[in-house]
Amino acid sequence: MSHRERGQFQPPGKWERDVPYDIRERTFQFAVRVLRAVRQLANDQANRVVAYQLTKSATSVGANVEEADGAESRRDFVHKMSISRKEARESRYWLRIVRAAILDNDEFAALERESDELVRILSTIISKAKEP
Repeated sequence: MSHRERGQFQPPGKWERDVPYDIRERTFQFAVRVLRAVRQLANDQANRVVAYQLTKSATSVGANVEEADGAESRRDFVHKMSISRKEARESRYWLRIVRAAILDNDEFAALERESDELVRILSTIISKAKEP
């Protein structure tokens, strides 16, 4: 059953859901990679706080993209994608903290780049959704 048949908002453009690397899959993979990476951090009080904040924001990016997929209106879609973008920005912040103060390795550098790319992609999706 299509989104239109269920009465849900159809996301803008060619947002293909069944390709292996659409925004839903990409944000899912981002969350999985973050969860695996934070296991590398030492288990002290400061690191637990940072790991907790990072895992919350990183997993929220994809959760809100999934929510946007079921949006009931264009406004609802834009709102949920905007929350997702906010969470991607927050994830980028926590990744910068990790790299600056805790552990700077290739995986955390790659995750920081990915968070930046997700912010850009989500910004484009939001801009296109706001077009008449």
